[in-house]
Amino acid sequence: MFYEVMLLGNLIWNVPLLVFLISISIVYSFVLFTNIRIYHKKPLFFFLSLILLQLLIGSPLTAFGHLSFSIHMIQMSILFFIIPPLLLAGIPKVLLELTFKLPLVKKISKLFLSPMLALFLFSLLFFLYHVPVILGSISQSTFLHNGFLVLLFILSIQIWWPIVSPDPKQRFYNEQRKRYLFLNGFILMPACILFIWNGIFDNVQNPFMNQVTALMCLPPQADTTNLLPSLFSTKYDQILGGALMLVIHKFSLIHPIRPTNPLEGDVD
Repeated sequence: MFYEVMLLGNLIWNVPLLVFLISISIVYSFVLFTNIRIYHKKPLFFFLSLILLQLLIGSPLTAFGHLSFSIHMIQMSILFFIIPPLLLAGIPKVLLELTFKLPLVKKISKLFLSPMLALFLFSLLFFLYHVPVILGSISQSTFLHNGFLVLLFILSIQIWWPIVSPDPKQRFYNEQRKRYLFLNGFILMPACILFIWNGIFDNVQNPFMNQVTALMCLPPQADTTNLLPSLFSTKYDQILGGALMLVIHKFSLIHPIRPTNPLEGDVD
């Protein structure tokens, strides 16, 4: 079938990423062996974030995001709205202090933007990234596509920093946190609305299918909606993608608003 050809060669594991994440896990476990107990929340948050990261961008599951825009949006939502707060919540302060003593990390940290600027820049780039024409062009280059995702992930870390920073002194609290989270949800809403709007009025196809038509030597104007499994060929795919991203993003903002944030967990 057509979609089987598209997936052929993509159902593989990203071994370099896997080795990198395993190395980080070993260092994490070694440094914290005498500082934190394994049944504490922080190791659970940290290792869960690494597992999700590998599954989303380094496993055969990644390829399925090219079939369905809604699956792609689930992957992107977890990557930017779920993994960053879990990762930050899993870093004890002692490890943060050791990391920022490294010369390279010190230089890189100087390039970090303020949370508000990072939020606006992330929202703009995330919006542009999912404009069908731009996404279709970026997805043609593996280097450009991966680079764009890395940039968005770094910005998402900076966005979540004042909410679940390993250093309690760098977190927003009370009304400041509520205003920041409200603005976070408000600014990202246009991207969700764009997907829903396109799905209702424009019926735009999955931008990733441009790669498939090129691979199969089909004309660019070929209708690929009938070449995918019935589960993915529905015209509501983009509407569902926009709605799911909105729900996942709002869900990620619920816990930090609560008086007792479960992500703040254990004491280092």
